[in-house]
Amino acid sequence: MAQKKRILVACGTAIATSTVVARKIEEELGKRNIPVETTQCKAAEVPSKVEGHDLVVTTTFVSGTGDVPVIHSVSFLTGVGIEKDIEKIVEYLKD
Repeated sequence: MAQKKRILVACGTAIATSTVVARKIEEELGKRNIPVETTQCKAAEVPSKVEGHDLVVTTTFVSGTGDVPVIHSVSFLTGVGIEKDIEKIVEYLKD
């Protein structure tokens, strides 16, 4: 089995929005048999929490991610463009 990839999901307050986004990512990648572990945080916490993650998915601007790629997306909230963003995530997570 492939190694579980770690995704940091960030939004403004790390309450409802990041939960919705994290669950949707887990659901969609699960359908593709891509094991992931999501961690949620506030956008301001990204620099202190990004280490050890393979990707950051955020609904707001973040900085301080170093070499970790970032996908900025609201598609998980609006429903528009989810498939395209999931494909971007899959591309980033390929070994």
